[in-house]
Amino acid sequence: MQLNKILPSFMLAVFLLPISSFAKIEQDDIIGHWLSENKDGVVQVKKENGDYKGYLVWVKLLATGEKKEVLDDKNPDKKLQKRSLLGIRLFEGFKFEDEEWIGGQIYDPDSGKTYKCKMSLKDKKRVLNLRGYVGIPLFGRTSEWTKIDDMSKYTIPSKL
Repeated sequence: MQLNKILPSFMLAVFLLPISSFAKIEQDDIIGHWLSENKDGVVQVKKENGDYKGYLVWVKLLATGEKKEVLDDKNPDKKLQKRSLLGIRLFEGFKFEDEEWIGGQIYDPDSGKTYKCKMSLKDKKRVLNLRGYVGIPLFGRTSEWTKIDDMSKYTIPSKL
């Protein structure tokens, strides 16, 4: 007899468990620090005047001392090729819509090219998918960045 009372509650809990594990994505969930897919840079995402922007705040080559300066030497604008990559704005123009950030563009300092981009979160908001593309998202590539909560191990020596 007890089983008749326990079983419906158990079944309801099992049914609701997957639903509760999908947290709704909120527009400011993207704000914070993100480690690039190849782990050579950290981007800080900020919201400025309703627009989400990403700034390069850590570069592995500088942190390890392999280089004293990393320049934007692939930039097609010759005047910008001598600027430091540290601190530059890598992306901007994103608006939040239907649990995605759309309408923005992202700069790839490895190629010097700028692409249209959209972003989304997955894996309990710990992974940021960035889809850079030309024309439509079908013709692009997705990169996965990982959320960083503790920036203490991502420092750059002050001797630079």
